[in-house]
Parts: sequence; structure tokens; C-alpha cells
Amino acid sequence: MNAVTRDLSEVVARLHVRLLTGGRDRGDMVGWILITVMTAALIAVLWAVLGPQLQDLLEEALNKAKGSVPG
Repeated sequence: MNAVTRDLSEVVARLHVRLLTGGRDRGDMVGWILITVMTAALIAVLWAVLGPQLQDLLEEALNKAKGSVPG
């Protein structure tokens, strides 16, 4: 069997499996949920710790952009 025939048969086999499963490739759902929850927790912790500093930094930048620096 040459390389082209082997590749073609592999494509046909994958297409057959995809058609039988209806194209539903769920993957590692538990892993994605864990990544999403951990990312949300990390953002919440960073926001709680750095929130006031980020707000002050943003307000200062906006005031400088307007031309009025707080005294």
C-alpha cells in the first residue's frame, strides 16, 4: 500500500467515525471546566487584591488625558 492510499484510507476511516458519532467530539470536558473555574478564581483573587490600585491608576491616567491632574 503506497502513502497516498494509506492517507486516503485514514481520511475515510476518520470521516466514517465522525459520521457515526454525529460530529460530537466532546474532548476532555472535565479538564476544560477545571481550567475555567481556576481562571475565574485567579481573576477574582487578583481583582480583590489589585482592584483599588488599578482603579487609582486608571483614574490618574484619565485625568492626565483630560489635562487636569489632581492636586
